[in-house]
Amino acid sequence: MTILFLLISLIILIFSSILHEIAHGFVAYRLGDPTAKLHGRLTLNPLKHLDPYMSVLMPLIFFFGSGGRFIFGGAKPVPVDPFNLHDGRKDLALVSASGPLTNILLAITGSLLIHIFFPGQGFNEVITNGLAGTILAEIVQLNLLLAIFNLVPIPPLDGSKVFAMLLPPREAAAYMSMGNIGMMILIVLLFFPIGGFSLMGLVSNMITLALSLLGL
Repeated sequence: MTILFLLISLIILIFSSILHEIAHGFVAYRLGDPTAKLHGRLTLNPLKHLDPYMSVLMPLIFFFGSGGRFIFGGAKPVPVDPFNLHDGRKDLALVSASGPLTNILLAITGSLLIHIFFPGQGFNEVITNGLAGTILAEIVQLNLLLAIFNLVPIPPLDGSKVFAMLLPPREAAAYMSMGNIGMMILIVLLFFPIGGFSLMGLVSNMITLALSLLGL
């Protein structure tokens, strides 16, 4: 069952991440930047989006490292050129927000299907209620995970580009320039809790809250 659960989770994670990236590229295209379209990234073909590390190795590391309790990864980020956008900072924030919003819509859709086909059952009941229950529950859980994690306002995550809209231009540029440092900060906060704070714990609590808001 663990291997089957891993395969189900990995497939859902990959395609949810692909839709996340397609949303970025599509919104960027609508706002004047054809870069993702020119690179053939506005497609559901997984071969155009898979990244050996983010789409395969990272999910396996998280899954086996957590004893099968946690899986995370992503698709290859779509290229976006802010200089092609009609309104650079504002449009970049819209492009960035579109990915997490897509995952939220997928999670809401999955929760509605759960309420239709598994009325009155909680999340833990649904995820252990046959193949259909496992698939629907994982669609909800993994899309909430992608949305919430990507909205963390630490560069280079999507939330940082949305948060940068609240800053003056000079401060926003300095903030966004910490991309590589931001990745190190994320890794530290994920795996090495500081002063009792754990980013993984915070994301987990936010997912639990979101599940309750969805009636699960």
